[in-house]
Amino acid sequence: MDNRKHIISKILSRFRGWIQAAAALLTNPHLPNFFKGGIYQGKAKAVCVPGLNCYSCPAAAGACPIGSFQAVVGSSKFSFSYYITGFLILFGVLLGRFICGFLCPFGWLQDLLHKIPGKKLSTERLRPLTYLKYAVLFFTVIALPALVVNDVGMGDPFFCKYLCPQGVLEGAIPLSAVNPGIRSALGHLFTGKLMILIGVFVLSVLFYRPFCKWICPLGAFYALMNKVSLLGIKVDEHRCISCGACRRVCQMDVDVTSSPNHTECIRCGKCINACPTDAVSFCYGFASDSNRNGEKK
Repeated sequence: MDNRKHIISKILSRFRGWIQAAAALLTNPHLPNFFKGGIYQGKAKAVCVPGLNCYSCPAAAGACPIGSFQAVVGSSKFSFSYYITGFLILFGVLLGRFICGFLCPFGWLQDLLHKIPGKKLSTERLRPLTYLKYAVLFFTVIALPALVVNDVGMGDPFFCKYLCPQGVLEGAIPLSAVNPGIRSALGHLFTGKLMILIGVFVLSVLFYRPFCKWICPLGAFYALMNKVSLLGIKVDEHRCISCGACRRVCQMDVDVTSSPNHTECIRCGKCINACPTDAVSFCYGFASDSNRNGEKK
């Protein structure tokens, strides 16, 4: 059983790039819409996708959970969405930040940008910035849309409107490229978010996944679920030789042996491939035979 588990873990980690590409395509299958200047508006748009993917993308098949949550919180008609909150909790419990590592289109884009040749910088000394995404989640996704409202009780989707670079990349740029009306309506708000997008692009070349580490509110939510998610990373302490290979290869600055299910772990599986003794693997369910959450027995 252990050998089968290690084989599956290695296959997942080795083919992660292909899985990410497939997830991005399945999330955005309506590619002809890029040439039509419109977005898909079928019934599937009422269903959230697990990763960060803009509703306004012409090819998008579903809705972004962050955008959907803000739309409900900022509505004068609803004060809370059990569906969207339940969706996030369900996927958080089932997969945790595996979604960030394998299923998020914007995470995959950052991975591709980081492959561009050039000097790479470590984020280990910038760890305090990882707490910023929790502030973004609380203030721009939850508090401000609910508290800062207009005369009819409507709140703005602050994150999507003022911060999210994915909306500019997937929505504003392709739509304005083929739609003169949208192009003529672009203003200072678009310019500001375009600067954020360019900044994320540049930082992604230099640092590994800066948006995921420091800004993404969806990543912040899934990070909170990492310790309780059914899918996790397990370290077999009987096989581990404390060589440090897993820690050296981790670009999310996680010490896998001491905290395999750290909030910053995106389940990318690089530690699994790096381990010379097959001590590290994915596990699913409520494991009790090892230090699933970094607590040695």
